[in-house]
Amino acid sequence: MSRYTGSEYKRARRVGFSISETGKELARRPYGPGQHGNARKGKLSDYGVQLKEKQKLRFMYGLSEKQFRKTFDKAAKMKGIHGTNFLRLLESRLDNLVYRIGFATTRRGARQLVNHGHITVNGKKVDIPSYNVKIGDVISLKDKDKELKIVLDSLAKVSRRVEFITYDEKKMEGTYVRLPERNELNADINEALIVEFYNK
Repeated sequence: MSRYTGSEYKRARRVGFSISETGKELARRPYGPGQHGNARKGKLSDYGVQLKEKQKLRFMYGLSEKQFRKTFDKAAKMKGIHGTNFLRLLESRLDNLVYRIGFATTRRGARQLVNHGHITVNGKKVDIPSYNVKIGDVISLKDKDKELKIVLDSLAKVSRRVEFITYDEKKMEGTYVRLPERNELNADINEALIVEFYNK
């Protein structure tokens, strides 16, 4: 399965949305990439609007189309609002929570930490980025990896964390204490459009 390895800034500019949720990608050039990026401002069809919304969310979490659709279908089988359940499943991925805790400055970096076997869940090594973390699970680094410079540098940059995660600085571990509320997640995502896109 191929994974995108190109510029995240170009992706963000293409969909007009900060996929890192920091706004850095659009700060200097808030228009599409390429020679004619500033001139591409044609009106999108309904399908185009829905596709763009889907791509914004998929790029943000760094998933392939197959992974994204599989998660969407899983959310459809859960009780409650389909779109909210979908966002909660994406937030419950191990790579995303490693990023939310602050062990990495980007989701791509967090995925690499998981893939390389640096992360534990409840004391056991888990190297699957898509691993679905349960409420109450404790995410940490392997003891020998707690002095990794890249991790320490990333933790030093954390100014605040989401409220559905608690972090113990002494133990260097985070606990997934509850599912996120919709108002705690990115307000610039309209998940209803994504549901419409796939349900056509």
